[in-house]
Amino acid sequence: MVNNKVKIIFIGTSEFGAIILEKLVTSTNKPFLVISAPDKAVGRKQIVTPPPVATLAKKHKILVVQPERISDSSDEIKRLSPDLIILAAYGQIIPENILVAPKYGSINVHPSLLPLWRGSSPIQHAILNGDKKTGVTIMKMTTKLDAGPILFQKEIEMTGEEYFQELHDKLAKLGAELLNEAILKIFSGKISVRPQDDSKATYAKILKKEDGKIDWRKPAEVLERRIRALYPWPGSYAIFNDGTKSIKIKILKARTLKSPDKKKYPFGKVLIVPQNEIGVQCGKDFLTIERLQMEGKKEMAAEDFLRGHPDFIGATLGK
Repeated sequence: MVNNKVKIIFIGTSEFGAIILEKLVTSTNKPFLVISAPDKAVGRKQIVTPPPVATLAKKHKILVVQPERISDSSDEIKRLSPDLIILAAYGQIIPENILVAPKYGSINVHPSLLPLWRGSSPIQHAILNGDKKTGVTIMKMTTKLDAGPILFQKEIEMTGEEYFQELHDKLAKLGAELLNEAILKIFSGKISVRPQDDSKATYAKILKKEDGKIDWRKPAEVLERRIRALYPWPGSYAIFNDGTKSIKIKILKARTLKSPDKKKYPFGKVLIVPQNEIGVQCGKDFLTIERLQMEGKKEMAAEDFLRGHPDFIGATLGK
C-alpha cells in the first residue's frame, strides 16, 4: 500500500485517461492534482465541454488545472515537488524540466506493446494492421515520443473482430490495473527497466477526418478493418449519387465476402450478393454492408436503407 502522503500528479485528457484516473481515485493512489487540456467546443452545436479527465477529477474534488500549454505550468509543478507524475492520453509533449521534477520520475500508460505503435492512435492502428495481439505498456517518460524504457507490459490476444471502442475500454481497464501494480513497485524500489528496441518501432499517425474516405480499390478485408478501427471517429464513408444529389453514407458495420465470381465489377459497384445482401466490389472480394448511416440521419440496417433507395443497387460509390 502506498502512503497517502505520497504526492502524485496525473496528466490526461481523453476517456482513456479518465478510466485510468477512476481506478487511481478508488485506490490508495489518489492524485492531489490533475492537469488536463482546456475545455473545447464539441458536436454540431459546438457546446463548450470539459475533457473527460477534468470532469472526473472535479467530481472527486481533485484540484484541476487546464493550461493551453503544459510548459506554462512547469514552474508551478516544480514548486509542488511531486513524488510521481503519471500521464495517460494527454495530447501534448511533456518538456524535460517537468519530466525530471518528481522524485520518482514520470511514467506513461500507453495502449500498445511498445515499441510497436508509438504515437497518438495505437489502438486504431492495431486493428488497421490486423495485429494478432496488443496490450498496455507502462514506461518511464523521456522527451522522445513513446521511446522511454519499459517498466511493465502486458499483452492480450485479438479476435480480429474488435471495434475501436471495445478495444479502447479493455486496454484502459488493463492499464489501470497494471498501473497500480507499477506504483507499488516504484515506491518500494523494486522496479526494473528495459530499453526499447528502436529498430522495431512503428508509428501510429494522427488520424484526420479525411482518413474516413473509403478507397474501394483496396481489398475488402482491409476496408472491413478500417470500418472497425475508425468507428465512431472519423468513421468510414463513401458518396452515393442517387441521380439528383450526392449523399454521404457512413458504413458502420460490414464484413468480407470472398468472391466466388471471377468476373470483376468496377470498384465501388453495389450488387446483390448471396443471401440477398448488399455487396460492394472492392479491389479483392466484396464488402457486405450490414449497417449504415446517411449524413444527419439515424443509423439503420442496410435492408431498411434499401427500401427507401432501391437505386442503390447498381450504383457505383465514390470516395
